[in-house]
Amino acid sequence: MLKNLIVWLKGIRVHQWSKNLLLFIPLFLAHEMDDPEKLLAALIAFISFSLCASGGYILNDLLDLKADQLHPSKKYRPLASGAISFKMGVILIPILLGMGFFLALFYLPLFFVKSLVLYFLVSLLYSVYLKKLLLVDVLVLAGLYTLRIIAGAHATRVLISPWLLAFSMFFFISLAFVKRFSELALFKEEDKKVANRNYLGSDKTLLASGGTAAGFISVLIFILYINSGDVVRLYHHPFALWFIAPFLLYWVTRIWFLAHRGKMNDDPIAFAIRDPISYMVGSIIAFLIHRATG
Repeated sequence: MLKNLIVWLKGIRVHQWSKNLLLFIPLFLAHEMDDPEKLLAALIAFISFSLCASGGYILNDLLDLKADQLHPSKKYRPLASGAISFKMGVILIPILLGMGFFLALFYLPLFFVKSLVLYFLVSLLYSVYLKKLLLVDVLVLAGLYTLRIIAGAHATRVLISPWLLAFSMFFFISLAFVKRFSELALFKEEDKKVANRNYLGSDKTLLASGGTAAGFISVLIFILYINSGDVVRLYHHPFALWFIAPFLLYWVTRIWFLAHRGKMNDDPIAFAIRDPISYMVGSIIAFLIHRATG
């Protein structure tokens, strides 16, 4: 029984739900986490988004079934390995999407529903076509991460800073490049193309260059934000924010070092969830933000 439950949880990728914690970021940065009504809205948005995302993950796995069965690590996914049948995967998709959109339509603002629809449509287009386009795929992945933050702002009805959007886009572009770099690292042949991807093994150097540059640009955007007028309005002790920059720089650089050494999971978010140092860095950053607020 427990074994079957674990298989189903892996099939809907519950571990990927952690990405949807991004929906709480606008509320946290607006310093309104103590508002019970908005916090409840963020929680419902998290559940709604996660259910819809799981429906999208299963659809993607069904579309990629043959390619995943040939992949060194993805072949162990429940659908690719046969632990969950193709038929059950097809049945699960409308169930998960229906529950997710039900919560959104009945409990959350219309703009959140529109964000959720946009997320699903772009995810569908990505699964069917965009992931096969060189560089477009990483830009779309970064956009989907950023869209989570926008959806969180809509769900909780808080204003979102353009600085946050700019930082998020470059930060997530870096992580998307890490994901592609790690996938290519599994293939030794320099002239071999990854299945359903328009990348060669020899592209690793270019991916690493672009990814590290995007990560460093995100840190630069954060530093420029500290000197903006918005900071004075939101923070009583903005000087404390300066100490966040080296920790951000350390985390981004470390992720790329680990990817280069072949120690990075093909999904950097999934890696961060299991990485104690990522938790430590995140806790320090959260403390510094709280200190700057107080």
